[in-house]
Amino acid sequence: MDYPVENGRTYHRYHEGAYVYPNDEQEIDRLDMQHHMFKMAMDGKLFQVPLQDPKHILDIGTGSGIWPIEMSALFPNTEIIGTDLSPVQPTEVPPNVHFLIDDATEEEWLWSKDYFDFIHTGHMTGAMPSFKRILRQAFKHLKPGAYMECHELDPKPKCDDGTMPPENRDGGYSAFAMHDWVDLNVRSGRDADPPRQFRIAHRIAQWMKDIGFVDVEQRLSKIPTNTWPEDEKLRTIGAWSENNWLDALSGWSYKPFLALGWSKPEIEVFLVDVRKSIQDRSVHAYMDFYVVTGRKPLPSEVGTAS
Repeated sequence: MDYPVENGRTYHRYHEGAYVYPNDEQEIDRLDMQHHMFKMAMDGKLFQVPLQDPKHILDIGTGSGIWPIEMSALFPNTEIIGTDLSPVQPTEVPPNVHFLIDDATEEEWLWSKDYFDFIHTGHMTGAMPSFKRILRQAFKHLKPGAYMECHELDPKPKCDDGTMPPENRDGGYSAFAMHDWVDLNVRSGRDADPPRQFRIAHRIAQWMKDIGFVDVEQRLSKIPTNTWPEDEKLRTIGAWSENNWLDALSGWSYKPFLALGWSKPEIEVFLVDVRKSIQDRSVHAYMDFYVVTGRKPLPSEVGTAS
């Protein structure tokens, strides 16, 4: 497909400009690596909700398509649909997996109300103007009693032992540049037309409750920025995380920072400091990975659920 090329990377053609991150082979490989990292954080699981003989599953923003493909091994008789703005998924897939070019932010979806037994989203940070709107649409298209599950990383770095330098609140740059990278992405998304929400993970549970989901649960896992943890599992996740960020930073920075008026040399100089902060093992930084689940109530529960 003839994709637009900017800054040496390719981007989606369908609804061009709606998604500011690349869709090339480098990004697809990174998405697969990221999938394995978060799967390890979930103890090898693809989902948390109880599923019993689902007929129809939807994965919104499927990216490389790895999640639907792996789900098909668990549910070979289930129709599993992955949607995305870019047709970058494999062409040879299990017979019960289908990929469609679709924009989940549109008012009308391709399916009828009360159709899906399970809807999954993953890693939608910075992807759209309103993730709450996606949740509302998903609620409408879930069967009563069916679940939705969202997997999101909050990129804001945290630290529990005081080894991470604080943010600079006086208008200058921070000693730990990842602070500023996140804040600049938030600003770029807020100023965009239409705006993009760069930090959504910590808000999903409340949005679900606002819309009408019940049994809303939120689970947090720590994703270290590199291999600083002594715990073997966290150290392995940290190795994945470090590689993931080093691969992602250029592609995830150019369009947002150019929109802020930065030059390409300014971006590259700044990213040197961001990479140093990611690789600094003396700083015990991590990010919160959210798994948020909610259930569409049965008709008998409507008006009585809390």
